[in-house]
Order: sequence, then C-alpha cells, then structure tokens
Amino acid sequence: MSVEAGSTGAPVPYRAQVVASTPDASAWVSASAGSGKTKVLADRVLRLLLDGAAPGRILCLTFTRAAAAEMQNRVRRLLGEWAVMPDENLVAAITGLTDRSPDAGTRAIARRLFAEVLEAPGGLKIQTIHSFCESLLGRFPLEAGIPPHFEVMDDRTSAEALEAARDGILGNARDGSDPTLGEALDVVTGWIAEDEFSELMAEIAGSRGRLRRLIEGHGGHAKAAAATREALRVAADETVDAVIGDACAEGAFDREALRTAAEAMTRGGKQDRTRSAAILAWLEKDFEDRVSGFEAYTRGYLSGEGT
Repeated sequence: MSVEAGSTGAPVPYRAQVVASTPDASAWVSASAGSGKTKVLADRVLRLLLDGAAPGRILCLTFTRAAAAEMQNRVRRLLGEWAVMPDENLVAAITGLTDRSPDAGTRAIARRLFAEVLEAPGGLKIQTIHSFCESLLGRFPLEAGIPPHFEVMDDRTSAEALEAARDGILGNARDGSDPTLGEALDVVTGWIAEDEFSELMAEIAGSRGRLRRLIEGHGGHAKAAAATREALRVAADETVDAVIGDACAEGAFDREALRTAAEAMTRGGKQDRTRSAAILAWLEKDFEDRVSGFEAYTRGYLSGEGT
C-alpha cells in the first residue's frame, strides 16, 4: 500500500503534525487518544522558542496535571539534548521538527534555549487550566472579590467543610430556627432513603453554582421553580400522585388491548409470563388498588433498575 508523501517525502500524517505545530498558524486539532496531540503541542512550544519567542511569554494550558508534566518533561529533555548533541544530529532533530534544514543561527539558538528556559522567571508556563486560573486570582484578588492571601482547599478540606455545612443546615432544619428549611427537609426525606441523603447533598453541593444562577436569574426560588415547571411542561398541581391517578383512571388505558397482549405473553418465556401476570392482576383491581399497585404493574414494562 502506498502512502502519500509531502515535498520532503514525509508521510501525510507527519506533514499534518508539522503544519499543526507551525507557530504562526492558528490550528484546531481533533484526533483520537494516543495519536500524538500532546507531542504536537510540545513541538509547537519548541518551534516558538526556535523562532525567538521569550520563554516567559509562552502560555500553554492543558486539562490534566499528567499532560502538563509530560509536556514540561518532553520540552526540557529535548532542549537539554539539543544543547550537547553533535551538530549533524542537531540538524536532523530540527529538520524533523520544522521540515526545513536549520542554518547556523538557528542551531546556535537551539543550543542556548535550555539555559534560557532554566533562567526564565517562573520557567515555561505549561499549566493546567485550574492552576492558571488560580495564578490569575492570586495576582488580582481584589478585582475578583476574594481575600488577597486566599488558599485553595484540597479535596479532604473541601469535603470536611461541606460536611460541616450540611450538618449546620440539618441542625437548623430540625430545631425549627428556619421553618422554610424544615419544610424543604420534610419534602426531601419523603423521597429518598436515609443512606441516600449524603449522596444527594453532595450532588447539590457540586451543582451549587448552577443552582444559584438559576435562582438569582429568575428572581427567587418560587420563580425559578415556576420556570422549571414551564420548561418541563408540568403544572403546579401536577404531582407524581396526581399523574399516577390520571393514568389509573378508567378510560386512560386500553383495557382490552392490554388484556390481549398480556394473554399472548402467557405463551412466552418465564419473564414474559411474569410480566403478563403483573399486567393481568393490575387490570382486575379497582381504581384505588390500581393506584397503590402501580409500581408493581410497571414492572411488566421496566427492568429491575427502572429503565
């Protein structure tokens, strides 16, 4: 199988990496895992340095600490090798990086880069997005509205603070000092088991920014709830019990078609027969028993996980 090549005889995938790492090109790279995206980004940093960019004026952001460390190590290792490798090897390395043979001036720059990067204040800025944002907040705390000497919580401290806040909320709800909070707790405890409460609180805490924007954006809890009901097309009086009641009312379902389907299922396998029995039993109930037995009835259609 032949492979299309560029002007230097390099395969097309290599040529695409060279183009993507060109310093004066604005590039968007989309590729699968392990295809060399981090290498291309590191190559771009190296080419910026070769083209005369000051190390302190390069900012490279990644999502993970592992990717940032990998890039830092790759760039420093290559610059260290360039500083001491034989001239012919250096020419080959730079040609492979830039797709053009370096002149004597470029080779001299390449040999100085390792020392320049080490001496640059703060070194090369290859950071995660989180650490970059933290550094910005550290430089402009007053503009951001935070204390000048703030510290970022680690996961353990954050978890302890959230747990203390949760306990405080529960205490206020139980002792009656906040009646609204007590009413809200009554609603929540009616829907979840005791062992699920911590998980729910953690989920709410993780979404607290979005919830706050929702509430403030609509001018309060009541209006936010109304907007949510409107988006879901659910009336204020349309509770779960009311919806189930409507579904169980005579005429809301096709009794004869359900009976025919359930009787046909009795000739199927074990699971079909079990579901058939649940449907037929539900059809024989009166309205109130259909409501109370609705969950058992739905097992004829849903998996054990409710899907």
